[in-house]
Amino acid sequence: MVNPHAGEVALVIEGQRHVCKLTLGALAELEASLGAGTLVDLVERFEGGAFSSRDVLALVVAGLRGGGWRGTADDLLSADVAGGPVGAARVAAELLARAFAGPA
Repeated sequence: MVNPHAGEVALVIEGQRHVCKLTLGALAELEASLGAGTLVDLVERFEGGAFSSRDVLALVVAGLRGGGWRGTADDLLSADVAGGPVGAARVAAELLARAFAGPA
């Protein structure tokens, strides 16, 4: 069970449910994987609908790693993600929204 108040989002990969969360360490990994881009740039791309598949993959990997997963982006290249690319993009957007939302 995920806790949305703790920033958690569920993602099903190969039929197995994973908890994703953008922890501080996961955010640092995400920034490193984005290279020259910043998290603010990433949020703006998602808000404007101008995000790339690279953005989605980087966010999903960071969220999975924040949830305790020890894989890499290469592990997801041929993985069956529930909802396909659209489902992964939805999870990525939800991770960003929950990570930067103020207290309810």
